[in-house]
Amino acid sequence: MAEEAITLPINNLTISDTVEEAEFSQRVLIRSILSRADAGAGLAGKSLKVGGWVKKGREQGKGSFAFLELNDGSCPANLQLIIYADVAPLGQVTATGTCLHVEGVLQMPPEDKQGKQSIELKVTKVLEVGSVDPAKYPLPKTRLTLEFLRDYVHLRPRTNTISAIARIRNALAYATHTFFQKHGFLYVHTPIITTSDCEGAGEMFQVTTLINDAEKVEKELIKNPPPSQEDVDLARSVVKEKGEVVAKLKSDKAGKPEITAAVAELTKAKENLSKVEERFKLKPGIPKKDGKIDYAQDFFARQAFLTVSGQLQVETFACALSSVYTFGPTFRAEHSHTSRHLAEFWMVEPEIAFADIEDDMKCAEAYVRFLCQWLLDNCLDDMEFMVEKFDKKAIERLKMVASTNFVRLSYTEAVAILEEAVAKGHKFENKVEWGIDLASEHEKYLTETKFESPVIVYNYPKGIKAFYMKVNPDKKTVAAMDVLVPKVGELIGGSQREENYEVIKERILEMGLPLEPYEWYLDLRRYGTVKHSGFGLGFERMILFATGIDNIRDVIPFPRYPGRADL
Repeated sequence: MAEEAITLPINNLTISDTVEEAEFSQRVLIRSILSRADAGAGLAGKSLKVGGWVKKGREQGKGSFAFLELNDGSCPANLQLIIYADVAPLGQVTATGTCLHVEGVLQMPPEDKQGKQSIELKVTKVLEVGSVDPAKYPLPKTRLTLEFLRDYVHLRPRTNTISAIARIRNALAYATHTFFQKHGFLYVHTPIITTSDCEGAGEMFQVTTLINDAEKVEKELIKNPPPSQEDVDLARSVVKEKGEVVAKLKSDKAGKPEITAAVAELTKAKENLSKVEERFKLKPGIPKKDGKIDYAQDFFARQAFLTVSGQLQVETFACALSSVYTFGPTFRAEHSHTSRHLAEFWMVEPEIAFADIEDDMKCAEAYVRFLCQWLLDNCLDDMEFMVEKFDKKAIERLKMVASTNFVRLSYTEAVAILEEAVAKGHKFENKVEWGIDLASEHEKYLTETKFESPVIVYNYPKGIKAFYMKVNPDKKTVAAMDVLVPKVGELIGGSQREENYEVIKERILEMGLPLEPYEWYLDLRRYGTVKHSGFGLGFERMILFATGIDNIRDVIPFPRYPGRADL
């Protein structure tokens, strides 16, 4: 359906008598009614259609009419509907969760009722009803815990919290593409299935058809037992016999029809032998060679995994197209049940040619500040909901990061600050010494206590970082950097990549990794190597930082973690 008038962006404060119609849907967006400066009052008298789900419904006037709060997901606010019993049976439309598509006239509520609502819709016609049995609907209008909602991932988007998080997530995704496209980056789709372990940690989900294939073979062998050695020998003797017949006919210079018929018999015998031998080789279980699983029999003819990062692959495009980024799902088979870990999560990973660690830090800081300002400019209503329900400092935190120059200090300086804190009596659960990987408590001390600001720590010890990071002249550290922010700690990890062929080859071997899977990666250094840098932002961590939500399982639509992969 075409727009009736101008499009009103989120939080647009222009007063007009027009509303935004959903372009491919027969309704007006509730957002375009309620996000106006006059909260919709200037639209009184306008006829329109809306659709959404009932948040609350209550009958009034001894059952003569009902008030409904309708939400269509376009904004946190609900539109109040008033519907009379002569328009539709009230019992069918008042239950929480009921889906309604209605037509009506916007009107001002009575003066004594004007509070939350500056405008309401008097329903004149009910177009469609998706009814709900209140006794069975698992999401009553009472407040539900986020933990409870994880058992209903298919219904939880209907709640105020999850729908607000979904809009914030959408805004951050849009902002991500806007930022990188604006700065000349090319969006590259990297593979989900990979044969490389980017992190070198080995905590990867394996992709294989060997198990399914083995089960099929097992069923087949039970249904049709394999041929014996005698069956194979017999099939071979038949081939030999048919071959001798053909040879004799040719020797005797028999007629062409006779020889052709004999050759056909021989061909048939050979095909039968091939089938018999193939079935004879079938063995139950996973195929093995030299006592190990034979991955040559697998779908990709080698071991394959779900990716933990698109970085290595996107580097191939950075080494040809200069500035690129990938944004997609990544996976880690880590048996962790903490509030900070998922088995499937999204990463934003830019890669920049002709850039060193300094450029990398500049890009990371600019990107994070852009995301924060984007939410303030485009998602303020949802952020206000987060402040009210979850984290009083959420908006304040966004404003601080958007307007603050990030503190930069070397890893060595960071450790010295932490050691000084210990000397003054501050208690850390994890030991502080040069060479450790900074723990979450260390990161939070730096950002929340010492500097009250985002912090970028750079030049980490070589021994705790990945093989692809550039080794510094001191040979002890690498040109790596982490962006730390209040609330969540590490938000971004990045580095200048090692562009020297001999050095990176040595680093792969140092890490105990085989060279063969990385030969293609080494080719980038063999042929036209270039200085380049990049980083990865954990998308769900950014949402945790923005919203103040405590558990990462609540900021991704379909959380996957040990024991759970619903839908």
